[in-house]
Amino acid sequence: MQSQTRFEQVRISQLLSLYSPQEPPRLSLDFGDYLSMLWRIDQTASQPNKARYYRRCAASLAEALSFKNHPLHRLVEMSPPGNIYLQLPNLPYRIGAHLVDAKDRKAAIAQLIGMRDHILYLGTYQEKWGVSWPGSGILDTEVRERVFAVLFTALQGQYANFARLLLVIDIVLADLLLGASNNDEVTLPELVGQFGYPNPASSAVQKDFLVEDERGRA
Repeated sequence: MQSQTRFEQVRISQLLSLYSPQEPPRLSLDFGDYLSMLWRIDQTASQPNKARYYRRCAASLAEALSFKNHPLHRLVEMSPPGNIYLQLPNLPYRIGAHLVDAKDRKAAIAQLIGMRDHILYLGTYQEKWGVSWPGSGILDTEVRERVFAVLFTALQGQYANFARLLLVIDIVLADLLLGASNNDEVTLPELVGQFGYPNPASSAVQKDFLVEDERGRA
């Protein structure tokens, strides 16, 4: 299989990133970044400060990419954190055009969104670890080493190629969700300066993002 280019590696890393003030995006942002931000909103459903931060990021990016008034973003704004990805397949029924094949479009979106969810979860599963690595408490040395071989060698070795699907899935989802391809992109300074994206350099933004983590450790 063809190896990833350097740009693809960095692009995929951004789609998997936290998009936090401490880890702001380095590349220009496009529709794929919007979908990753929606996933982050769902993942932080139990952390209102973070969910609110990601909503601000997503709304800013939607405006910059000229679809803030599209039914897609209105659906996102109406959906509670934790349910956004589940609601996206219902979008065809909210758009007047293409109602004749809405059922098929819903099925296609559900499959692609499901694949995207799995890819992101696998790519960020280390964030879910507690104090130690999965399987580190297994007393049997041979079994423990086999677990580690899968998690840290086989999985990571194959994941790089698997994650390239994101680049294709996002192109297709842009067409299915927006009704047209959206190849626009915008830089982070433009988002901050013109579209109200929370400034990663702001100490207030950084503090608000981390405040719940600090309370959780207290």
